[in-house]
Amino acid sequence: QVQVVESGGGLVQPGGSLTLSCAASGGFFAAVPMNWYRQAPGHQREWVAIIESNGRTNVAGSVKGRFTISRDNAKKMVYLQMNSLKSEDTAVYYCHYSGTYVGQSDVWGQGTQVTVSS
Repeated sequence: QVQVVESGGGLVQPGGSLTLSCAASGGFFAAVPMNWYRQAPGHQREWVAIIESNGRTNVAGSVKGRFTISRDNAKKMVYLQMNSLKSEDTAVYYCHYSGTYVGQSDVWGQGTQVTVSS
């Protein structure tokens, strides 16, 4: 049974930084692309960033140049470094395990709240 658990959310002022962490257990972590999504109040969940098994990354245009995704396969961890945060980055951030790449189900974490406000 694969599980992913996010941590690191909180309240930060505009222009500040925050690093989110996602810990995975079980599954074939090193072989699976990992994603970060977010959902703001009243909005649909939106994709934020992906890191593939080979380390290649991509981020959404709205966070390009500000957010960086990384992974540590030995620790089964994924990180989202968020800099120059804006009020519109306020959302619940979710870690996503792309299990379908290895014949498993996709798995979502419970989310971690990020609030950007002065």
